[in-house]
Amino acid sequence: MTKWDIFMKATRFQVAPVMVLPVVIGAVGAVTWEQTFSIGWFLLTLLGAVSLHLFSNMVNDLWDYRSGADKVQAVTQDTLRTHSGLLTGELVPEKQFARWTWGMLLLTVVCGALLAVMRGPMVWVYGILGALIAYFYVAPPLRLAYRGKGFSEVSILVSFGILPVLGSYYVQTGTYDMKALLVSLPIGLLTTLILFNHHFLHWQADEEAGKRTLVVVLGEERALAFSRFILILAILSLLTAVWMEAFPIYVLLALVFVYPIWAIYRKLGAQNPAHAYGPLMGASLKLTLRSGLVMIAALLIQRFIG
Repeated sequence: MTKWDIFMKATRFQVAPVMVLPVVIGAVGAVTWEQTFSIGWFLLTLLGAVSLHLFSNMVNDLWDYRSGADKVQAVTQDTLRTHSGLLTGELVPEKQFARWTWGMLLLTVVCGALLAVMRGPMVWVYGILGALIAYFYVAPPLRLAYRGKGFSEVSILVSFGILPVLGSYYVQTGTYDMKALLVSLPIGLLTTLILFNHHFLHWQADEEAGKRTLVVVLGEERALAFSRFILILAILSLLTAVWMEAFPIYVLLALVFVYPIWAIYRKLGAQNPAHAYGPLMGASLKLTLRSGLVMIAALLIQRFIG
């Protein structure tokens, strides 16, 4: 593999759009509600947020490797590997992978420091909270993803919804707005759905490794019901944002994209082989990306044509 291939694999760069969307939503909210926008501050915010996301992906790989969860995943039947494979496959030495990981965090810190100087010290609050969640998602002593009490899901909602939307909006405006919080919830919950459904691909291996995700704790059948519940919460949060006039009503066009994932839920039984969850994972990702684009478009349309 080329160095670029290794970087893409190590960071799982292909999922970076799930962080790009909330940052863009926050900035577009500033355009729509406050008629203010700085391309420089936006690009710096985007670079910092994406580098933090990539740090999160890499530090998860690092600690899942150290805890043995990835090794168990590799030998457990009826499970799909979702980590990069660079450490378990001994393609990259652990120390080198760790240096790359901390390098991504350093890039985040540099972006945060520049924004804090230009836009105010509250930027540190968003950045530090995001970094702590990213690190302790799998790292000891907190290991939020291993506890199975909903900490993992709340962490994703906060770090892929509330923090990037509010942080991006704050960088542009220097203020806070309840509308920014309202529009952060649908995209945050949809991203939470992606991560929750991701656990179905290897929940047996997680259980064997002692990684008590909520899927492991609830069991397959109840976890599927909870997955649907997260989707319903996302729909309700979108409706609430329209009712509170944070989103224009035509954002509800995003609900068209719910049908494909709901059709997959209907095909799944109480127990399913791991590969049966591949389509659910893919549909979750498509729903989030397409809905996020509709949210952005709806805010822009509201700004320019009312």
